[in-house]
Amino acid sequence: MSQEIEVEIKVSPDKIEDRDYIEARCLEKAGISGKTKASVHLLKRSIDARYKDPLYIIRARVTIGGNSGDEDIPIITHYLPSGDKPKVIIIGAGPAGYFAALQCLELGLCPIVLDRGKDVQARRRDLKAIQQDGIVNPHSNYCFGEGGAGTYSDGKLYTRSHKRGDIEKVLQILHAHGAHEDILIDAHPHIGSNKLPNIVANIRKTIETYGGQVHFDSYVTAMDIKEGRLNAVHTEDGRSFEGKAFILATGHSARDIYYLLDRHGVKLEAKPFALGVRIEHPQRFIDKIQYRQDPRDVNLPAASYKVVSQVDDTGVFSFCMCPGGLVVPAATAPGEIVVNGMSLSRRDSPFANSGFVTSIELPELHKHGYKGIFACLDFQAEVEQKMFSLGDGSQKAPAQRVDDFVKGKTSASLFETSYIPSLFSAPLHEQLPDFIAHRLREAVKNIDKKMRGFLSHEANVIATESRTSAPVKIPRDTQSFMHPQLQAMFPCGEGAGYAGGILSAAMDGQNVAMAVARFVVAS
Repeated sequence: MSQEIEVEIKVSPDKIEDRDYIEARCLEKAGISGKTKASVHLLKRSIDARYKDPLYIIRARVTIGGNSGDEDIPIITHYLPSGDKPKVIIIGAGPAGYFAALQCLELGLCPIVLDRGKDVQARRRDLKAIQQDGIVNPHSNYCFGEGGAGTYSDGKLYTRSHKRGDIEKVLQILHAHGAHEDILIDAHPHIGSNKLPNIVANIRKTIETYGGQVHFDSYVTAMDIKEGRLNAVHTEDGRSFEGKAFILATGHSARDIYYLLDRHGVKLEAKPFALGVRIEHPQRFIDKIQYRQDPRDVNLPAASYKVVSQVDDTGVFSFCMCPGGLVVPAATAPGEIVVNGMSLSRRDSPFANSGFVTSIELPELHKHGYKGIFACLDFQAEVEQKMFSLGDGSQKAPAQRVDDFVKGKTSASLFETSYIPSLFSAPLHEQLPDFIAHRLREAVKNIDKKMRGFLSHEANVIATESRTSAPVKIPRDTQSFMHPQLQAMFPCGEGAGYAGGILSAAMDGQNVAMAVARFVVAS
């Protein structure tokens, strides 16, 4: 009969790859002698940088008299052939859509996934076009296409939404499709934008192997709604797709879907979001602030940060921080400037960047004349378009040195950047909406008091970080997950306002698919 003991140890960075040393320390902490048969299974790994020398904290399960090692990772699930099963149309091939499709296979449903963009490999050509030539394909870009926005923006797998679903199952599925096993134990796991494309393609292969379908270049432009029920959707090229149910997982930037629903009289709601800039520092600055090392220990990862400040009773906070990362152009239509961040798996860029945004609430927008369902969306679009108008018609982004932004001074020159389309100097303190610029400037000063060096001359503020979440919510019933007004339509993921990142979107996709299965059985 086996006995299990959980232990926690601290390990210096130079020992983090020494598995024998770590296991011996865990056994010692559990009070087990070398003669006792026991195994060690790592549960969680994190970094404690509060002290002079950063340490890794490892939590492990020691099993005496039985096997509980890495070989005991459970089988994820059992997918069922679905070719002749009830069809579920899933609009969107991001994490919400793909994990909904996998869950459908598990439940004996046949998922038919439609995505306006291209497959993950073909999508690369359009990313190159926007990076190097400033050409924005409105159907294939950093937000649209197989894998959604997360595929080419680092693949962070952290969420506070632990009650929304089975996080471990999502991580196991990603691992089974090619992600490194480190994601199963890291406190803040990430995959990397160089690794995610193959994982996403492998998920598609699973869907198709078990009878599901994935259709690219399938831009939904019309819906067949009769007597309060969605019966079919139609794509721009004239095809129609009928199903027993429809999962709408189109992501936070699919504005045309909101307009389509509105034309059909489908209920929508304005939704608060956040908007601001990206701040890009040299990574060595962040390492020095967080680790008190310059250069940092080679066994430590690029340091990250998470900051928050209150200005005028409103939150200003970091978002999607990318250590060792790159700033990328994330516009989804010509005539707008949107920036996002990404990192490769090694996070070895000499730059660190993070969204730095403030909450945008409806009462505040109402005071500035923005009304109705699309108040937040209209405001978001206007800021993006104004930032574009400051430039030369390309994807060059307006920027300002951080200290100049705080002082209200136009920068004579800009610091180096990872942003390939390049930057140009602009007085963002004047060009951003006054209430946003004010809060961001005050927050930088507040944060610099805690993170000395954050307000640096060797850092740029880059506009605009505006796609933090959907500015419109598609309501759904809390029990059935179905739209309260439109039978057979199930809003899902970030685009509907029910997720914020890869993990939460994937879990929402799973939950919605389970609700769809209940609906199909009942009908």
